[in-house]
Amino acid sequence: MVVLSNPTLEEMFLVKVMKTSGPFSNVPVIDLTSATAAADVVSACVEFGFFKVVNHGVPNALVSRLETEAMKFFSLADCEKEKAAGVANPFGYGNKRIGSNGDVGWLEYLLLEVTSKPKSFNFLSEPWATSFCPCLREYVSATRKLAVQLLELMAEGLGMKQRNALSKFVMDSRSDSMLRLNHYPPFPMRQGFNQSINGFGEHTDPQIISVLRSNNCDGLQIALKDGNWVLVPPDQSSFFINVGDSLQVLTNGRFRSVRHRVETNGARSRFSMIYFGGPPLSERLAPLPQLLREGEQSRYRDFTWAEYKSSAFKSKLGENRLGHFEKQQ
Repeated sequence: MVVLSNPTLEEMFLVKVMKTSGPFSNVPVIDLTSATAAADVVSACVEFGFFKVVNHGVPNALVSRLETEAMKFFSLADCEKEKAAGVANPFGYGNKRIGSNGDVGWLEYLLLEVTSKPKSFNFLSEPWATSFCPCLREYVSATRKLAVQLLELMAEGLGMKQRNALSKFVMDSRSDSMLRLNHYPPFPMRQGFNQSINGFGEHTDPQIISVLRSNNCDGLQIALKDGNWVLVPPDQSSFFINVGDSLQVLTNGRFRSVRHRVETNGARSRFSMIYFGGPPLSERLAPLPQLLREGEQSRYRDFTWAEYKSSAFKSKLGENRLGHFEKQQ
C-alpha cells in the first residue's frame, strides 16, 4: 500500500475511538470430532451468532500457502494490483474505500466471485499468479466443504429431517458466494495517537455463513446480545464462523447475525481470508416452515437474495439492513 507523507483528511478520518470490554474468553469452541458438535453449534448460533471451529480438516499448509501467495500480491505497487485484478466494483482490488457509500477503512482487499465450481481466477494472469490461482481454487473448495459441514450440523441440531436443508443453498450450482482477502497494513501515523484505527467498520454479513481465518494479529471484535463489544483473541490455526443475515431469516431470528468490526493495532499487518457462502440470486428467503413453532409467524416479508443483496450493497456498513425486510409487529 502506498504510504502518503502528507495524509489527506480521508486518512485522518480513519482514526476512531472504539470502546470494548476487553478480550473475550468465552468464545464458543466447536470441536468437529465431538459427538455433541451439532448441539454445540446451535447453542453458539442462538447465543452469539459466532463461534470458533477446531479439528476442521482444512490443512494448515494450504492456509499458510494462500497467505504467502496473497501477501505477494499485496506487496505489489497499487497500479500493478489494479492491472492484475481490476478495480473493485464490487469484485477486484480495493484500497481504503469499502463499497460505494462512503465507508472507509485502513485496509486493502481482493474480492473474488466464486461458485460451486471455483472459477479459474484467470484474470490474475501475470506470471507471478501461476501458483496463486490454483491455491485460491483449493482454498475455496476446502472452506466451502467446511461451510457445508457446519450447515449440516446446524440442521441436525435443529432437528430438521433433511440434513441438507441449509447446506443446499451453498451447494447449489447457482450459489452466489465470494472470497475476500483483507490486508490491514501498518498505520504510518500511529506514533503519537492513543486511539484505535478503524480497519473495517461494524456490520453484519448478508450471506448465509462466513468462514474466517486470520493471521496471529488481533483486531476482530464482536457485539454481544447486551450491546457490549468484545475483542476476539486471534487463533491462526482455527476458523471463526459468523451467522449471516440470510441464515437469521431462514431460522426466523432464532440464530443471530453477529455484528462485528475490525480494529487494527497499526503496528503490524493483519491478514484475513473470508469465504462467504450465499444462496442463488433467485432464491426466495423466508423462514423455513419446519423451523416455525406452532402458531409462530414469520418475522420477515418474502424477498429474494438478489433483492436483499442489492439493498445491502446500497446501504452503509453500520445500517440495520434486515430492518427494511422485517414485518411490522
